[in-house]
Amino acid sequence: MAKKKIKNEQETFMIAQDRKAMVNAFIHDDKYSPMKEKELAVFLQVEKEDRNELAQILEDLVNEGQIIRNNRGRYLKSDAGIIGVFTSNSRGFGFVTVEGRDDDIYIPEGETGNAFLGDTVAVELMREQAGKRQEGRIIRIVMRGMTEVVGTYESSKTFGFVRADNNKIPNDIFVPKERSKGAVSGDKVVVEITDYGDIATGKNPEGKVKEIIGNINDPGVDILAIVKGYEIPSEFPERVMNQAMRTSDTVSEADMLGRRDLRDVQMVTIDGEESKDLDDAVSVSIDDEGFYHLGVHIADVANYVQEGSALDREALKRGTSVYLVDRVIPMLPHKLSNGICSLNHGEDRLAMSCLMKINNKGEIVDHEIVESVINVDERMTYTSVGKIIACNDEEEKEKYANLVPMFEQMYELAKILKKRRFERGSIEFDSVEAKIKLDTEGNPVSIEKEERGPANELIEDFMLAANETVAQHFYWLQVPFVYRTHEQPSEAKIDTLTSFIRGFGYHLNIRQDEIRPMEIQKLLSKIEGSREESIISRVALRSMMQAKYTTECVGHFGLALQYYCHFTSPIRRYPDLQIHRIIKDSIRGRLDEKKLAHYTEILPEVAKHCSDTERRADDAERDTDKLKKAEYMEQHIGEVYDGVISGVTAWGMFVELDNTCEGMIRLAELTDDYYIFDEQNFTLTGTDFGKEYRLGQKVKIKVVGADRIEKTVDFRIVDEDTDPDDIQLKPAKKHYVLKLMEEEAARKEEASMKNNVTSSEDDSDKRTGRRSRKESDGYSTDESDENAKRDLAKRKRKLTLEDFEDDFDEVENHFRSRKHTDLDDIDFSDGEDDNLMTAAELRAHERKKRMIEGLEPDGRTGRPREKKRSSNNSTKSHKSKESGPQEKGHKKYKVHKYKKSATSKAARSNQKKKR
Repeated sequence: MAKKKIKNEQETFMIAQDRKAMVNAFIHDDKYSPMKEKELAVFLQVEKEDRNELAQILEDLVNEGQIIRNNRGRYLKSDAGIIGVFTSNSRGFGFVTVEGRDDDIYIPEGETGNAFLGDTVAVELMREQAGKRQEGRIIRIVMRGMTEVVGTYESSKTFGFVRADNNKIPNDIFVPKERSKGAVSGDKVVVEITDYGDIATGKNPEGKVKEIIGNINDPGVDILAIVKGYEIPSEFPERVMNQAMRTSDTVSEADMLGRRDLRDVQMVTIDGEESKDLDDAVSVSIDDEGFYHLGVHIADVANYVQEGSALDREALKRGTSVYLVDRVIPMLPHKLSNGICSLNHGEDRLAMSCLMKINNKGEIVDHEIVESVINVDERMTYTSVGKIIACNDEEEKEKYANLVPMFEQMYELAKILKKRRFERGSIEFDSVEAKIKLDTEGNPVSIEKEERGPANELIEDFMLAANETVAQHFYWLQVPFVYRTHEQPSEAKIDTLTSFIRGFGYHLNIRQDEIRPMEIQKLLSKIEGSREESIISRVALRSMMQAKYTTECVGHFGLALQYYCHFTSPIRRYPDLQIHRIIKDSIRGRLDEKKLAHYTEILPEVAKHCSDTERRADDAERDTDKLKKAEYMEQHIGEVYDGVISGVTAWGMFVELDNTCEGMIRLAELTDDYYIFDEQNFTLTGTDFGKEYRLGQKVKIKVVGADRIEKTVDFRIVDEDTDPDDIQLKPAKKHYVLKLMEEEAARKEEASMKNNVTSSEDDSDKRTGRRSRKESDGYSTDESDENAKRDLAKRKRKLTLEDFEDDFDEVENHFRSRKHTDLDDIDFSDGEDDNLMTAAELRAHERKKRMIEGLEPDGRTGRPREKKRSSNNSTKSHKSKESGPQEKGHKKYKVHKYKKSATSKAARSNQKKKR
């Protein structure tokens, strides 16, 4: 009886599995069209009593990842959803980056599902239209990517909210009062997301304060907030520090056993003046046959950081050291990085040495990779060596007389290696880094270009030679390894570059849809010194792919190398440390089958993780630079600079100054014409007068604003025939300012009637951050009695331009600082001063109005422009709106940005009348 029962259960199970396989096969059929559960039941002729079983089968298949259910309740095969990482935008749309795909997928507003910045999502592609970016819709959230957000806390009587520092997070995060951890308005906090909200219903994300970083105005808090925002570990755990403290400060005789003794070889370190973690030393000599012997000696960090130890796990977690404008966040504790692992001169140190024999053509004819013990003769700086080899500085040469012959040989070899590098097609873009100096309070006092001298290039060429040699050596050993790879540009990017340079009379030799590095290098050589050099080099640079770490040796396009890795910086890069372990195992004969299998298993994940941490470090470094640059330019508002257009977009253009600071000139500020964006040629062209702005063009600008919260700087074009000090709003804008003055006077009159009663905590103009920024802009909410009386007197009668001329400059600057200068916000149709508009402005404005009303094609797209849809999921950057949790017991709150409003109440009123 029991056997019969078991047999029946087995038969039932087999039937269920057969049905499950049948449903799965049906959905994966090429002719299948996505269906809902009821549609599937009808199509598969499932009896009503069996439909619960069908529902269970579908649920099991979804859980197993065999199929997916989109947000419309339809079932699709799992590969119908492309998996990628979502990046949101403050304007409601977003992009999904898919590994292995050249271009991101554009996700329109309304199709983002409930995805949050950094989420891994499944995307369903929409029909691709010719000449347009591929679009898609998010059908499923695979995994949440961001669990914590850093931002500024603002409190109310019954709740609080956090405005994210990352402007790609469009909605503020609601924080119940009891979960605020005592935070007050203006505190920088880390908030843990407990509920991601619901875009469809307008419900904001919700969270709890996990950590209070400090007040927004405290020195160093701004940088620390960026560090926290990128989730970069800044403190070492106690177990890691304990292990570091147990490390010896000296090299013992036992440590030297089995190593090549190179302590008698003359060698130096060459680094920056402030460097403390010295992980590479170099030596050069010439033998009787004329061969150069180059030694690149790298600190043997792997000897002190054992795989799987607390130190190793923490180093892998960090992936790299992070170099910010005011601090370094090391991969390893200073006890190691500045101590036993730093190649300090006059002290015995353990090293991994790559010894190369090079002929006078720059060819490496022989090499050895050995474990060694070294003793550095001198700690040199780039400045000192540069003076010796390039400037023939007698004082420096006398100071380091015993080393001068070696420096001269180094300089000769470096020039040979560089010549060979360029002969094979290596590409060199003129990348410029900023040198930002801060005072003791963390305020920027100067920004200038970081100069790279001949000594920098010398060390760079020696490190490239060592990295190539090590990569090639282990490629031919056919052992698991981590390579530094740089793929050739995508076909689409090459097509864009080719089409662009054709307009200047240049071309690229492309064979079978592939391009050689030599072709890019030849192009850069041809344009050197020409007027178009800047623009073409920028476009060429942007066509390049990002370098990354992989276990496949696919070559390095930019360096024109088949073999390349990172071997020379194990103190600050984990891939280098990982490579050192493999080298040591190879030298000591420990690469048995078990070890090879171990490396084969772990290296792909190590490579991917280190690529990710490198991107994270780069982004954090870029953000801190942008923050301090905005803070610096804030001190120079009103000043005029020469700059170069570094980017052109549909909403304006970016201009880079000689000091590397970059700012935005918004399209709305270009009021002398109506400009059309040409994406293919990176230009903005006026439709009425034909004036053109293009990438690489030199322009003169005036600094008109800076926002340290948004990390942005605003510029305005200065015409050559205009005195920058006389730049004023045009007459048409004066008409607009009069309207704003009326609104301002009305506000003050209302405030006066309330006998200066303090507004509620929710009054956005009284919030701490907003108030402090108004004061820094030179505008105080507390006007003198005389000014108030004058404004009220003007309010009692209709204002005219004559009334306003006396104090126009002062008020103009005030409204400019509040960004009330957008022509789109002005309704000229009902003003008695319409004749003050220029003809071009009037035509441009009328055309814009007709586009908004759908009566005329959009000059940028060539099709009728749809009216802007309102959306609950996007917070306007210039305008407050009501949003917030909708559950019972939760009050609505205002979503408010520190960024000043760009539209006045009067202008918004006019817009409502139009609608």
